[in-house]
Amino acid sequence: MPFPLSAHNDRMANVESFDLDHTKVRAPYVRLAGVKATPRGDHISKYDLRLLQPNQGAIDPAAIHTLEHLLAGYLRDHLENVVDVSPMGCRTGLYMAVIGEPDEQGVLGAFEAALRDTAGHDRPIPGVSELECGNYRDHDLDAARRHAREALAQGLKVQETVLLDRSGTASM
Repeated sequence: MPFPLSAHNDRMANVESFDLDHTKVRAPYVRLAGVKATPRGDHISKYDLRLLQPNQGAIDPAAIHTLEHLLAGYLRDHLENVVDVSPMGCRTGLYMAVIGEPDEQGVLGAFEAALRDTAGHDRPIPGVSELECGNYRDHDLDAARRHAREALAQGLKVQETVLLDRSGTASM
């Protein structure tokens, strides 16, 4: 049985993605999930690169692992200052951290180009050896290419953040 909606635990920091209404977003998309300022005044932007509709499916662990390896390189080919590309725990997409505040249309274009590169990837997966990867046996290039093709065929868009309406919910 699912837990009831509640305000955040007051002993834990707020997590942006827990405020997103996952029933109102429409994948595949790019969404600015947040911007953090560093003590020196630099900005780090976090993007939600969603491939599958939340709670409607999940990318197989081997496929999302391969997507992570491929998109980590291909996104850097199409967008400057990428810090990290990491899979979401829910396995419906990836997060990307970028230094600065690139506009969402630019990120959308870079994500589309990186997905095209992924869909056409016909070489060995980069970083797949015991020395380079913590789980090098767990990859699926065919499934990663299929997810890239499907997202491109559906058409990516910029998704606005839709916050949960927590009015009327009790804190636990």
